[in-house]
Amino acid sequence: MKVRFIATDGSVREAEATPGETLLEVGQREGQPLEGTCEGQMACATCHVIVEPDDFDRLPPASDDEEDMLDLAYAVTRTSRLSCQIVLSDALDGLTVRLPTGSRNMQGR
Repeated sequence: MKVRFIATDGSVREAEATPGETLLEVGQREGQPLEGTCEGQMACATCHVIVEPDDFDRLPPASDDEEDMLDLAYAVTRTSRLSCQIVLSDALDGLTVRLPTGSRNMQGR
């Protein structure tokens, strides 16, 4: 399956992904600036991405914990998610996300 990352400069990078991987894992493997400081524990918000509106409804809803962490993330939008919480499946083939212009580490490191 494929996912697309849109950088802050507008460039697009398409990546191969395997169902069951998180979007954070794929992004890090592809060299995207997704820090993931807390290693997927929803404690830092450094893996925040902005899902393209056309793809947002294909995702399962965010948990209350993810919503709470997103409230603290940098440059949040209506379609913001934590990439560590997006588990890829065939239904998400072609998912496109934008990288925010910055991040805020809520762990304070």
